[in-house]
Amino acid sequence: MSGALQIKILADDQFDQWDAFVEQCPEATFFHQAGWFEVILSTGHTPYFFYAERDGVIEGILPLGHIRSLLFGNSLISVPFCVYGGVAALNDEARQLLDQTACDLGQKLGVDAIDFRNRTESGKDRIKQDLYVTFRKTISADDDENLKAIPRKQRAVVRKGIKSGLSSVIDADSARFYPLYSESVRNLGTPVMSRSYFDLLLKVFGSQADILTIENNGVAVSSVLNFYFRDEVLPYYGGGGNAARRCKANDFMYWEVMRRAAARGINLFDFGRSKQGTGSYRFKTHWGFEPEPLHYEYVLVNASEPPNLNPTNPKYQYFISAWKRLPLAVSQSIGPWLARNLA
Repeated sequence: MSGALQIKILADDQFDQWDAFVEQCPEATFFHQAGWFEVILSTGHTPYFFYAERDGVIEGILPLGHIRSLLFGNSLISVPFCVYGGVAALNDEARQLLDQTACDLGQKLGVDAIDFRNRTESGKDRIKQDLYVTFRKTISADDDENLKAIPRKQRAVVRKGIKSGLSSVIDADSARFYPLYSESVRNLGTPVMSRSYFDLLLKVFGSQADILTIENNGVAVSSVLNFYFRDEVLPYYGGGGNAARRCKANDFMYWEVMRRAAARGINLFDFGRSKQGTGSYRFKTHWGFEPEPLHYEYVLVNASEPPNLNPTNPKYQYFISAWKRLPLAVSQSIGPWLARNLA
């Protein structure tokens, strides 16, 4: 006779057991892995990683982070800094128990809201925001097939990068990535995380992460930090400055991520989350990717409405406009203090 299902909190010596569950649970994603515990902790916030266990066997997990900021509110999020999250479980009993655990913790901490970043619907009658979509597509092991799958106009841009002599290299560290990425997000009016944050991602996730940099005549012009999970690649943090736009390096960069991933046997390209109607959204559709809704759900505890920290919120337009004009060194200096709360 089996025992009762129990909720426990992740300890340092259980990371391997947690990740073994993530690897074999269909609902789990790269962002459910135990490494995010250390990443959240490094930003000064508190992680709460719960798992449901019966007779020593994990049946479900729920990674959470408590983000408390005077500027941006007080939230319990699954998972901060990540596009996917929520409960990953093998059965409804574990799923319901973990969900209730999050709700109880939110009440105890007195948060404004609990944010479940589900990729699939939970079936619960909760507040939802129809704001974000994700873009995921199967890729072939054949480069020609992948190139032909890109719509004609975008394919021509990629071919231009190939013919112009752009090249890609895998960097061992974030030295070239960080100034290129931080310039890219500064130009969008968004604060950037510290370089140490990206160094930690490389350290924590090891072979599941790398940095691909695009060179134009030996000069780095764009760069992207990629995650790998099961048979998927996720180009997660990427960009370049004005030089990248002139030579179409960003377009070539994503092609190189796809090409290299296919060569190592990966068959799914996850282009990541975008807000509907934005430039990022349109860019991904130009590659032939179809948007898939993300089922983010909110439990309101002390708030009357879900948090709205996205850049399309009119209240942030003045800040965004001012941030775009900051010298890059200044944005790199003060950006991390803000960015760590924009989870």
